[in-house]
Amino acid sequence: MIAIVNIAGQQFKVEEGQEIFVHRLDSEPGDNVSFDEVLLTTKGDATNIGTPTLKGASVNATVVEHAKGDKVIVFKKKRRKGYRVKNGHRQSFTRIKIDSIVG
Repeated sequence: MIAIVNIAGQQFKVEEGQEIFVHRLDSEPGDNVSFDEVLLTTKGDATNIGTPTLKGASVNATVVEHAKGDKVIVFKKKRRKGYRVKNGHRQSFTRIKIDSIVG
């Protein structure tokens, strides 16, 4: 079964048993989380499309770990002015494992 679900403001195509990285969630590793904003489910040839979400459908997942992404360098410069600013940023992510898709 495949579902398209809205997690933390982003849409993900998920399957049971899949591990994905999402924006940081307020849960501890090992916690079970449920996402109710399911936009579409597909099982075989049957497809259910929500308007905008499916009623009674949910995706259950387990938090595996919290991690940080690769560093992104932000460099600003204005030529001939001597203006240079260098900043870095690392995004916080949560890795979750999809346990089941209901609906």
